[in-house]
Amino acid sequence: MQFVLLASLWWLQEHGEPPTQARLAEHAGTDAMMTSQVLRKLEARGLLERPPDPGDARARRLRLTRAGSALTARALADVEAADEAYFAPLGDRRAAFVAALSALPAQAPR
Repeated sequence: MQFVLLASLWWLQEHGEPPTQARLAEHAGTDAMMTSQVLRKLEARGLLERPPDPGDARARRLRLTRAGSALTARALADVEAADEAYFAPLGDRRAAFVAALSALPAQAPR
């Protein structure tokens, strides 16, 4: 869960202004209460900051610290390397495999 939230926060920061906790939870597809609890732990570890939103006293804006950005970059590189190693046996058939997977429906029929 920590990786998902850090990676989602990194992506949102790279593509706009620092998100609110609610926006991060929405983007990551996580429960708002659980997201808040995990974010407090990440903040305590010095990986992100949660200052109040100047436009909404109830909301918090999120930003990765330098340490959080560095950790997220290392974790993303590790995930990419694991992904590459896992799919390496497909060789030049990888693009066809991905295309076949993307043809599947996003949700199974009910």
